[in-house]
Amino acid sequence: MAIERAIILALVASSLISMACAIPGSATFYTVYVPSACYGFEEQGTMIAAANSALFNNGAACGRSYRVRCTGRTNDGVLNPCRNGEITVRIVDRCPGCGADQLDLSQEAFSMIADPNAGRILIDYNPV
Repeated sequence: MAIERAIILALVASSLISMACAIPGSATFYTVYVPSACYGFEEQGTMIAAANSALFNNGAACGRSYRVRCTGRTNDGVLNPCRNGEITVRIVDRCPGCGADQLDLSQEAFSMIADPNAGRILIDYNPV
């Protein structure tokens, strides 16, 4: 019984630490996935993202996965853009126009966590 409690406590603590370490930022979306900076013309599915230049780090981020959650709006166009839940995306490209802590999600990934009509949302993201 004590071991079960210890395991449950460890799981709860790790999830709290994970959320506490989340990086606040923003997200946009894109629709043309190939070619990509990481994989050229090789298709990588649709749960993907392009990283800002700092995160991309000359390709070091290629293949890394991030959990992304919508936290709010960035404009008055869509007052409640967030949809429930979080997604996991894999970095496959570089977003040279992205600002610091910005991810450019695939349209499919963006649509799972927010209304695409918003165009840009606030997010929290962290490595998986």
